[in-house]
Amino acid sequence: MARWFKALLALTVLAALGACQASEPAPRSFDGRPNIIFLLADDLGYADLGVQGWREAPTPNIDRLARSGARMTDFYAAHSSCAPSRVGLLTGRYQHRIGFENNPGPVQKTDPSFGVPASTPMISERLKAAGYATGAVGKWHIGYQGDMRPTGKGFDEFYGFLDGAMAYTADAPNGLKLLIRGTQPAPMAAHTTEAFADEAVRFIRSHRDQPFFLHVAFNAPHAPMQSTAAYLERFMSEPDPRRRAYLAMMAALDDAVGRIVQEVEANGLAETTLIVFTSDNGAPTWQTTSSNLPLNGVKGLVLEGGIRVPTLFRWTGRIPAGLVLSQPGIGMDITATALAAAGLGTVPDLDGRNLLPVLRGGGGAIEERALFWRNGTQGAVRKGRWKAILAGDDWLLFDLASDSGERRDLAQSEPERLAGLRADYQAWSSSMSPARWEWDLRRLDDGLTREAGIPQLIRDYVAGKPVDPRPILYGGGPE
Repeated sequence: MARWFKALLALTVLAALGACQASEPAPRSFDGRPNIIFLLADDLGYADLGVQGWREAPTPNIDRLARSGARMTDFYAAHSSCAPSRVGLLTGRYQHRIGFENNPGPVQKTDPSFGVPASTPMISERLKAAGYATGAVGKWHIGYQGDMRPTGKGFDEFYGFLDGAMAYTADAPNGLKLLIRGTQPAPMAAHTTEAFADEAVRFIRSHRDQPFFLHVAFNAPHAPMQSTAAYLERFMSEPDPRRRAYLAMMAALDDAVGRIVQEVEANGLAETTLIVFTSDNGAPTWQTTSSNLPLNGVKGLVLEGGIRVPTLFRWTGRIPAGLVLSQPGIGMDITATALAAAGLGTVPDLDGRNLLPVLRGGGGAIEERALFWRNGTQGAVRKGRWKAILAGDDWLLFDLASDSGERRDLAQSEPERLAGLRADYQAWSSSMSPARWEWDLRRLDDGLTREAGIPQLIRDYVAGKPVDPRPILYGGGPE
């Protein structure tokens, strides 16, 4: 009897173990095509992560992502404002090639031709053609009508919003409250940051058995300054209500990133998933209480504070943990790197470079090149440690290795070096298309247009003068 009972008990244990194993998701066999996840913050300050030196509020999940992969200290957005930067990121090409130099205004929002033309494929279209499931979550901002929406640009699924900003909560007193699923209106979420994380988790679970590309474009921590009571309660000791809201928004963003990464790991996909975290541009510090320190300048300017952004790459087993790289990079490189990881090789029509040789450690490098930005009457070029800035009719020169804060203009003492960078910039700019539209060039009270005021704004930042950039940069409302 005892022998029979022991045998029955053993069978019961084995059955239970089998049931447990069956309930655990089995990752797909790796066929050489990794899953690819882009996590894009909106207006994130260079200093606003723990791993970047921020101590006011914890960002443990994003910090863990950084420690488990590579952090690039000299990585740049493709542009100093939202929409053009996103075009550069998702196409791997300078957005100026198609004249996408400014944020859209009211005219563009009703124009069916506004967006990225079919002649410039996005990473979503390239990966879909290679057999990937594709999903976009969150902010779009680069096309409003018909096939210019995500589902017309290679994304099988879309849940998010088309405009440049929206409310964070259903009960918020202000802000757009229009979400879209696919092509149809969807109910407003109780909290958009959490809702976008929910959707990302659902997408990963639904497509864990095939290679997928997931683009999660959070609206956090972009204005308006809103959060839920639960998140705000974490920071009740902060007396400034705007600062309290920003800290709460950052905490929600960090939790959302943590949930997405945890879902990747729970499904056994860590070793077959390339995750990239970055921001679309620098922070508008005057508006959100964020910080770009030790950099100078803000969103909307080609100073470092407007374009240098925190950027992390993780691919467990392929990218060494704890790697910190000073190799310069730019938003277009993210698509070039992802396509190379997916086995599509070097795509000849991209401006971005494959960073995998650098990200894998071991002293790998890519050939030195110049990086460029153009935004109306301002422009910039970086090559190696040197950066030249065009401010109206004036050129400024900085040695970023010793002056990342761009306080010491060396244009007079290094004329030959400046001349070389000017020639590089002018050759590049002349090869690009002119801007297809201008953005908000109404006149200021002092008679200057915003475009005329921006060069002086850059000079004031470099000189360390007290600056209020709001009337010049975003008098018409920030996007």
